[in-house]
Amino acid sequence: MPCPSFIQAMPAAEPDLSIVVPAKDEAESLPKLADQIRSACEGAGLSFEVWIIDDGSRDGSWEVIEHIHESDPRFAGIRFKRNYGKAAALAVGFERVRGRYVATLDADLQDDPAELPEMIEMLRGGLDVVSGWKQKRNDPWEKKLPSRFFNAVTRKISGIKLHDFNSGIKVYRRDVVKSVHLYGELHRYIPVLAKWEGYGRIGEKPVVHRRREYGRSKFGMERYIRGFLDLISVVFMTRFAARPMHFFGGIGTLAFFFGFLILFWLSFDKLVLGNPIGSRPLLFLGMLLMLFGAQMFTTGLLGEMIVRPRMEHTSAYQVAATLEPVSELAA
Repeated sequence: MPCPSFIQAMPAAEPDLSIVVPAKDEAESLPKLADQIRSACEGAGLSFEVWIIDDGSRDGSWEVIEHIHESDPRFAGIRFKRNYGKAAALAVGFERVRGRYVATLDADLQDDPAELPEMIEMLRGGLDVVSGWKQKRNDPWEKKLPSRFFNAVTRKISGIKLHDFNSGIKVYRRDVVKSVHLYGELHRYIPVLAKWEGYGRIGEKPVVHRRREYGRSKFGMERYIRGFLDLISVVFMTRFAARPMHFFGGIGTLAFFFGFLILFWLSFDKLVLGNPIGSRPLLFLGMLLMLFGAQMFTTGLLGEMIVRPRMEHTSAYQVAATLEPVSELAA
C-alpha cells in the first residue's frame, strides 16, 4: 500500500553531524576518506551526512564521488564547473548542511576523521567553534615557517588565541556556519567571522597531522600574501563595517589636526616673525596633511551614508533571544 503523499514529502531526519569536504583532484584519496569518516561516525554512534564539493577537478574526482554516493547515499556531492577556491566550496556546502553540528575536513587524508567525536564533545560542553591544532606538522619547512608567522600575526590582530587558523579540521554549531559569509580566502578566518557574529566561545584541540599519501598540495606561497590581505579586510569588516566613520574619520581628524598645527605655526612665523615660508618643505607637509585629513573624513561620511540604510533593518543583527509582549496579564 503506497504511503500518503504528506508522508512521502517529509524530509529525512536531521543528522547529528554534517561534514563538508572541499576536494580538487583528490580521486585517489576520496574512497579511503569516505571509509574513515564512516568508521569514525558509526563507531561514535553519530548519524551523519557528507557533502563533497568538487572544486573543478580534472582527474576523475567527480566519477569517484558518484560511485561513493551510489554505494552510500549519506555521501552527497556538488560539482563546480571550474575551480572557485576553498572558501567558495565551503560556502556552498554550508548552505546545504542539516546536521546539528558541522565539520570541515580536507580531502587529502592529512586530517583524521577519528578526531571528530572528541571535538563534538567539546561543542556539547558549551563551545561554538573547535579548531584542530596540528602540533606536529608533516609538511616541509618552507610551509611551516610562513604558517607560524601567519598564525602569530593573525592571533595578534584578531585577539583569538588559536595556534592554527589554517587547520582544515574544524567543527561548529550549525548556526555558526549559517551566519558567516565566505569568499576569497576567508575560509581560514571563520573563527574571526564567528566571533564577530557573537559566537565567541572558541577552543582548539591538538590533532594528528598525517603525511599526504597521494598527489601534491594545491596551495603555493602566494596563499600567504592573499591570506594577509584578506586578514586586513576581515579586521576592517568586523570592527568597522557598521561604523566606517570611526576608522576613516579618526585617521582624517588626526591628519587634519596636525596639518592645521603646522600651518598655524608657519602663519605665525610668517606674519609675526617675518620669516619666509614659501620654499619650506613643512608648508607642503601641512597642506598635504590637511587635504588628506579632509579626504579621509569625507570617505568616512560616505561610508556612513552607505551603511546606514542597511543597519536600519533589524535583519542586519544576529538576535540571540526574544521575549514577546503579552497584551493581558493572567488573572
